[in-house]
Amino acid sequence: SHFADQGVRNLPYGAQRRVELARALAMEPSVLLLDEPTAGMNPEELEEMMAIIQQVHREWNLAIFLIEHRLRVVMELCERIQTLVFGEVIAEGTPSEIQSNPEVIRAYLGDEVEA
Repeated sequence: SHFADQGVRNLPYGAQRRVELARALAMEPSVLLLDEPTAGMNPEELEEMMAIIQQVHREWNLAIFLIEHRLRVVMELCERIQTLVFGEVIAEGTPSEIQSNPEVIRAYLGDEVEA
């Protein structure tokens, strides 16, 4: 790769985040905690990181706990979701259950949403 001779701090941001993930995987974990893995990424980096996370889950058969504010990332990557508001769990379920949950809709979109 054209990054082979560079220190991590000199890599583009998305590449730095991939190095962080690789370092975590080098420990051969049975569970992986990813805290905002797509934060600050541009659209191309976001797509690449999502694909990597899906590949890691599939090929390593790892349980992955994802803390993420980008709803698209959560809905596409997660099989089960816990939704928190101010640290309190307000809903738990599949992506489709969460998307249609009235408490989640109210918490994230407000009371004035028309169906």
